[in-house]
Amino acid sequence: MLPAMTGRRAVDLGCGFGWFARWAAAAGAQSVLAIDLSERMLARAAAETDHEAITYERHDLETIELPPHSFDVAYSSLTLHYLADLERALATVHGALVPDGSFVFSIEHPIYSAPSNPEFVTDVDGRVSWPLDRYLVEGPRSTDWLAPGVLKHHRTLATYLAALRGAGFALDDLCEWGPTAAQIDEVPEWARELERPQFLLVATHRR
Repeated sequence: MLPAMTGRRAVDLGCGFGWFARWAAAAGAQSVLAIDLSERMLARAAAETDHEAITYERHDLETIELPPHSFDVAYSSLTLHYLADLERALATVHGALVPDGSFVFSIEHPIYSAPSNPEFVTDVDGRVSWPLDRYLVEGPRSTDWLAPGVLKHHRTLATYLAALRGAGFALDDLCEWGPTAAQIDEVPEWARELERPQFLLVATHRR
């Protein structure tokens, strides 16, 4: 879903350990501004990075200001569902992109963010399912993931798409990710992911 990176100025929103930043630089990006809130993640990212095109900075994506028309590509991996003010975040990204600039991101699929039980259950026939809990009721949800009480913000797919349109983005592609047969052959336990898409991948551009 990403455009060719050669000569592009990119911003990585929620860069974590810097995987995308390093990939983009290796793919020919002119510059990559990689942003995260976690000091520990940024420290590890910097320790694992040796590329002059990459700059790591610590910011809160809830309040960040980005220079206008400064990036050709904005990227975010599994971050937007942690933000309370999605509309502000999208407006900030839109303003930071050049006209026709690309915004590509992934989030937890909204079906995945609304289960009544974060763990799958197996019925008597051996089928796996995740009961949903008020899918159409949006708002913060607490879950235990890596640490207890992690706060995520559940939104429907329609809300995400409406927010993108409202911010001035045009949709280019959308993927409800699931493992391929070849991937399941390599990692058989991924077969349970066929019951629901775990990730939503979205490619847009600034109108």
